[in-house]
Parts: sequence; C-alpha cells; structure tokens
Amino acid sequence: MKPARIIVICIAAVAAIGLALVVRAMGSSNKAPTPAAAAAPAPSIPMTRVLVAARDLAPGKRLEDADLAWKDWPAAEVAPIFITDGTQSAPVEAKPAEKTAEGAVARVARTATEMATGGAKADYLGSVVREPIAAGEPILARKIVRAGDSGYMAAYLEPGMRAMAIRVTVETAAGGFILPGDHVDVVLTRETNLGNIGATEGDRSKFTSATVMQNVKVLAIDQSTRAGDDEQAVIGATATLEVSASSAEALALAKSEGELSLVLRSYADTAGPSGRVAAARNTTSAVRIYRGGAPEVVVVQ
Repeated sequence: MKPARIIVICIAAVAAIGLALVVRAMGSSNKAPTPAAAAAPAPSIPMTRVLVAARDLAPGKRLEDADLAWKDWPAAEVAPIFITDGTQSAPVEAKPAEKTAEGAVARVARTATEMATGGAKADYLGSVVREPIAAGEPILARKIVRAGDSGYMAAYLEPGMRAMAIRVTVETAAGGFILPGDHVDVVLTRETNLGNIGATEGDRSKFTSATVMQNVKVLAIDQSTRAGDDEQAVIGATATLEVSASSAEALALAKSEGELSLVLRSYADTAGPSGRVAAARNTTSAVRIYRGGAPEVVVVQ
C-alpha cells in the first residue's frame, strides 16, 4: 500500500474518533446535570421588615417620613424591642416564576395597605429622638419619645430653650386659629393709672399696649402638641411657648402686669429675630394736669 494512502486512512480514523468523543460528550451533558445545576438550592430564610433610621439622627430631631425606612431582616434575629410591620415572608418551595409572581402580589398588597392606613411607620412620625441613632440602626422605643409620652416636651425643646405656659382665650388667641408649631407675637395690655398719686375713683382708666415677645414658637395648646390633619382651629385655655431663659423672666413679669394676647405671624415672617422685645420694657406713667381748674390725666411713656 502506498504511504500516501496510509496517511489518509490514519487522518480519517483520528477524525472519526474525535467526532465520536464530541457526540458522546454532548449526549452526556443532556442526560446528566452539570455540577451547578445539580447543586441543591439554598434554603429560604424567613424575613421580616424592621423600622430603621434612614440617616443619622441627632437628639431633639423630630422624626419625618424621610428619616425612617423599612429594612428586610432575618426573622430569627429580630429582637422583641425592634419595631416591625407585622409581616413575615415564610419559605415556600415553588418554581422561580411562581415565587416571583407571589412576591409581586405581596408587595402590591402591602403598598396598597400602607397608602390606605399609613402603615406602622406613620405611628412614629412626629416623635422626638432622645438618643443618637445611626443610619441603618433599628428604631428602639427607648431612643425616641412619642407625642403624649412622658418627657416628650423636654425632648422636643431646642437646646437652651424653655417651655412656659400662659392663659389664653378665644379672643386672645386669634379666634383659636393658632395651632401648635405656629409662631406668634405676645402683646401686653395694661392699665397705666393704677396706683398713681392723685388719681380719683371717677377717673377713666388709661390703657397701653406693647409687644413684649416676637416670633415665639407655640409648642402646645393645652396638652395638644400636634393639630389633627383636618383641624383648622384649636380652642384651649393655655398656650405653651418656647422661649429663652431671659425671655421667660420677662414673660413672667408681663403676665403679672396685665393681659397677654397672642398675635399670629405669617409663615413667610418667621425667619426674623425671636424672643424678648427690649423696647417693650419702657416705663409708663400717668400725670395729672390741671387746666382751668379741670383735671386731665395724660399718659407719659
């Protein structure tokens, strides 16, 4: 046999053997799963949603919606002091498509419930931070003070400020349209001829008014620190104001001198100075002047 023919036969034999090996490998891959496919799926872990801080929260911060967030947390690691939304995802053996569909339905139902009721997070809006809370840290009841809890007012006060209550009526509180969180001026109305030497019982009383406090924040009306969503007016017997220590002394003196009225300020007019008005402490007196034998009382400021 010629050498060329032998070489051609050898090449054909090698090609046939290679093709057989390739076909066998393809058949084996269809029948037997690959190691990745044969690996058992990881077991599902029950999860629940925990209320956490969406950002770093400092003491005295009043919680808003953007300060809070829900975070998926392993149910086995949820402590009793954590705040949860009451839901839990249990492990379900189902096909991936079925799991995806069930998860989508659950998310839609949960979102609809939160839109209708506000969800559990709404119960904590308006609370005041008592201790520092880091971003991502679970919200604990001992680290916040909810409206109505003991210590809420002390936590809500700005550093260095004081809370002081004064008596108000519908007439002296802008008809009840002053709500917690509004800013007001405090006007003192007092009688000026009391105790003046020479004043007789028949003399007509003289009164003067002056602003003693400006741009003061209203913390509460009676014991209400938040007005209801639909409330446009709050009628109360006392108004609690946020003032500095020195302004508290001036306000206490003004309370003893006459009647105090609250004047509601516009939202656009709350960026100015706040507190005691120095010009309001000018002394006022009444002087009796006789003209042609007839007495006349003149108020001097």
